Amino acid sequence: MKLIVKVFPEITIKSPPVRKKFIRQLGKNIRTVLRGLDADIVVGGVWDNLEVETRLTDPKVLQGIRDRLSCMPGIANFLQVAEYPLGDMDDVVAKCKLHYADLLPGTMFSVRCKRAGRHDFSSMDVEKYVGSQLRMQCGAAGIELKKPDLVVRMEIRDQRLFVVHDQHKGMGGYPLGALEQTLVLMSGGFDSTVAAYQIMRRGLMAHFCFFNLGGRAHELGVMEVAHFIWKKYGSSQRVLFVSVPFEEVLGEILQKVDNSHMGVVLKRMMLRAASAVADRLEIDVLVTGEAISQVASQTLPNLSLIDAATDKLVLRPLVATHKQDIVDLATEIGTADFARHMPEYCGVISVNPKTNAKRNRVEYEEQQFDMAILEQALERAKLVSIDRVIDDLSRNIDIEEVSQALAGQVIIDIRHPDAQEDQPLQVPGVEIQTLPFYALNSRFKALDDTRQYLLYCDKGVMSRLHAHHLLSEGHANVRVYRPS
Repeated sequence: MKLIVKVFPEITIKSPPVRKKFIRQLGKNIRTVLRGLDADIVVGGVWDNLEVETRLTDPKVLQGIRDRLSCMPGIANFLQVAEYPLGDMDDVVAKCKLHYADLLPGTMFSVRCKRAGRHDFSSMDVEKYVGSQLRMQCGAAGIELKKPDLVVRMEIRDQRLFVVHDQHKGMGGYPLGALEQTLVLMSGGFDSTVAAYQIMRRGLMAHFCFFNLGGRAHELGVMEVAHFIWKKYGSSQRVLFVSVPFEEVLGEILQKVDNSHMGVVLKRMMLRAASAVADRLEIDVLVTGEAISQVASQTLPNLSLIDAATDKLVLRPLVATHKQDIVDLATEIGTADFARHMPEYCGVISVNPKTNAKRNRVEYEEQQFDMAILEQALERAKLVSIDRVIDDLSRNIDIEEVSQALAGQVIIDIRHPDAQEDQPLQVPGVEIQTLPFYALNSRFKALDDTRQYLLYCDKGVMSRLHAHHLLSEGHANVRVYRPS
């Protein structure tokens, strides 16, 4: 399979050195992301196109390559093509017939040709001649330039002909690694996950910073969704997941700060802590998922007060976005199901919160706060590479594993729905239920507690983590299923 990758149009208007830098970075990213599917993947080309070629023929691998390219920042679209040496016009017609002859009968079609290099013909010459010949030779109903039923696409570069038989949309944006780094404040809900996606889509590297207010289960949930976003959209770069234990900070606020100002003070403490983490990582930009007036702490006066707690630039990609649009985008990018089962803690601590807090009052409330508690939280912060975050969580967890399921036991497939659909789990004679990992903790208590449940995932990592959590919650009827 051969693909021609078209870069994000804004890259093509950069100066030659910048353009070359961005395209070189994109090529490097493509190799990094696709190497896991094909160790011999070939990536070449310069200027405004890159060519990607694999000799593998496994349909699942080829689909995996297309899926990964469609989720890679920097790519406007990519074409699946067949390459031939450039012959005369009749040879071009013959090559187009190989791919379009069966599709043309009875259709209104057009021909589109893009050309680069020196030739004694123009792109329009190719379109006119090939179009007329295909109409006569393939039984097409006619040629329609404005709204054709079918478009015959090709590209001619120097002495090479590329017949296009499929086109796929990319993410756009700039290649990760070509722009600056950011630190995204992650709660795991709709807003922060979509904000992280928007930042990555534009081409900014996103490290993740989580303030743990809800214990082990909350931390695990946020780690899972952060890993999902990175794996799907940003795995060309290695980034960090930072977890800051914030329960004691929240406790101090609940004891010392007036109820009406708790939300603003908590957000200011988070920005202070995030700034300290960013300094440690040499990052100058913080990212949050806040939108104007979505909650009381997100009014313009309160956002201004919150930003005053840091000298870092605070980006809010969703600042003027409606909530339903955020939810719709979360559904599109795959984070909505995570968010629906993620506890939200920041918005529940204030009763009758101030929507127009005053600086002197906020500063007075913060004077009651023991800043040593914030420093202690930062000292206990954990930094781990995002590609190791799930594996590290599962270390030193002693969970009973079984290689065979017995009659009467229930296997729960906790993989992501995409994996469940691509490779359905089949164990003859044993009941199998599908319950994605992000919904397991909230739904497990509704299951029949008289039965034995075996959790299953591909590598056994997620199943061990969730089995450990369920056991710690008092569910003794949980094991891990690891078929031999």
